[in-house]
Amino acid sequence: MDISRLAMSPVGSLIPISGFDPRNQRAYSTHGFLPAPPPEEVMLGARTYTAVTRATSMVARADQAVTQLPNPDLLARLAIRREALSTSAIEGTYAAMEDVLKADFEDASNISPEVAEVQNYVTAAETATEWIKDRPITVALLEHLQGILVRGTSSDTVQSGRVRDTDVFIGLKSADVEKARFVPCPHGHYLRDGLLEWEGWINKASEDMPLLVRMAIGHYQFETLHPFNDGNGRLGRLVAMLQLMSAKELALHVIALSPWLEARRREYQDHLFEVSATGDFEPWVRFFCDAVTAQAQEAVERIGTLVSLKKKMLDTLHRAGSKGVTQRIVDDLIGFPMLTITWAAERHGVSYPAASNAVNKLVSLGLLRQFSEGKYGRIFVNDDTMRVLVG
Repeated sequence: MDISRLAMSPVGSLIPISGFDPRNQRAYSTHGFLPAPPPEEVMLGARTYTAVTRATSMVARADQAVTQLPNPDLLARLAIRREALSTSAIEGTYAAMEDVLKADFEDASNISPEVAEVQNYVTAAETATEWIKDRPITVALLEHLQGILVRGTSSDTVQSGRVRDTDVFIGLKSADVEKARFVPCPHGHYLRDGLLEWEGWINKASEDMPLLVRMAIGHYQFETLHPFNDGNGRLGRLVAMLQLMSAKELALHVIALSPWLEARRREYQDHLFEVSATGDFEPWVRFFCDAVTAQAQEAVERIGTLVSLKKKMLDTLHRAGSKGVTQRIVDDLIGFPMLTITWAAERHGVSYPAASNAVNKLVSLGLLRQFSEGKYGRIFVNDDTMRVLVG
């Protein structure tokens, strides 16, 4: 860690940290960075406010685009899974969308650790989305979500589901703790006090600070505190979306920030460090707003493509004279592009033979294709939706 730069930080201070490293059987002595409480106001230039305005406008367009469908939850379902893949990839866990969707129909013993970890994020995000409908974002919520994120992974330890009570070191590629890329503040009262300040600040409405600015600064503060032994990045990016939904600026989790950040991972990390070193929030706020703008625009375009695709599929169905459960399955394909006959029968409340006839009809019309043999039956896929989803 570049202690010489952080020693002069106007937005934080260095706290001595020492201990024993069992990996190389030696004592270490370094410093952790404790960020100051987040500011109540921040001076931003015209260029930054333009970026904030642009991002705010694009979020509003994405929120409006969701209303094009009678069941917008279908869009959120796939957006959360896209976010799950990319937010996990930033942290070094890679999986394919096809494998994540197929896992819904597989026995847990047949699911790879990578897919299981991505599924953990999906569960955490869906849990959080329900929570904030009538409750604020709290440290207790994040502790619960962190426990979900690491369930069944190597990080599922006695530390799971609670704020860390050990020190952590980021980017530790060598055996020497002193050479870590960044060392967050020590555990204990420094961390607990910082988190409680963050919790109060993030839930406070402010006419002096636009929501997108609060999201950017809140994300910086959370990542710099680094309150958990694992999952901080994924949780911090999820919190940004929760802020939008909690403020009623976005009805559903249809914006996925992580694909954009994943492609700019090093720049993302550098911006966070530069805030600590210089106290200048502007470059980071602009970068964050650029991410929101790009991904909200992507959401608008993807929603439009899916709406058009759904209309095209329904037109094909109508020309074939198919109605009933066949149409209900097509109505759901933009949210459930993979399915089994058993699943379709249960979801739509029909018998297995009725669901089987409907699926076979969709196969004959080219709207479904057998993807694989699942443990609980054949798995079918709508290729057009999958292309939109992974494109």
